[in-house]
Amino acid sequence: MFNTLIRISYDGTNYSGFQVQANALTIQGELERALSVTYKQPLRINGAGRTDAGVHARGQAANYLAPFRIAAEKLPYALNALLPPDIVVTEAVEVSGDFHARFTAGRKIYSYTLDRAVFPRVMKRLYSYHLPEPLDLAAVRDAARLFTGTHDFKLFQAAGSSVTDTWRTLYRVELTEEPEKQLLVFYFEGSGFLYRMVRLMTGSLIRVGLNKLNKSDLEAALKGDNSDAAGPTFPAQGLCLEKVHYEQLF
Repeated sequence: MFNTLIRISYDGTNYSGFQVQANALTIQGELERALSVTYKQPLRINGAGRTDAGVHARGQAANYLAPFRIAAEKLPYALNALLPPDIVVTEAVEVSGDFHARFTAGRKIYSYTLDRAVFPRVMKRLYSYHLPEPLDLAAVRDAARLFTGTHDFKLFQAAGSSVTDTWRTLYRVELTEEPEKQLLVFYFEGSGFLYRMVRLMTGSLIRVGLNKLNKSDLEAALKGDNSDAAGPTFPAQGLCLEKVHYEQLF
């Protein structure tokens, strides 16, 4: 069997998330459909992350085992000819037999984008969350540093997950201003993320910026003592999976 890693970008607006579901349009389902045509038999992929409905990706990753080899440089062209225009395979790499897109991943980077214009901008509505209110960005940056390091993020996990180990390590939580574009972008880089964890952290940090929450509230939440400080869960359209990093490859 031949093991291949593919990198994928997609607009998640019209999909019920990444993971395949019965009677629902998903990213995984469309990728597996294209692969089944290319290899003339059903194939199953392993995704690096299960993005929710409406969440986007610039650097999602997945791997699959195939019964015969197709040159990696040709695969993106073959698959993109079969995929809808809002899903694009950007790269294919031959990997070792024990490689798994999810379990081999070293770290992931997510972004969350806020539209800071006075009025919502139609062309950005699918890829950002409109938030025109003034924010104390110094307080937000100060609070964001609390998330870095290894913590039990159990209060920053939405209901519906079966995960029992809620300890995660965040290497970077960064806030970038793009004043000429009237955008504010959070970057979260970590070993892994719980269900809706980034959207909950974003909600907490915005409440700090609106002076509705303070740093000590977040400290208590990270100790498991203040569930009211976690969230709210910000909408899906502002979230994007930027990159999945693999130490053994890059």
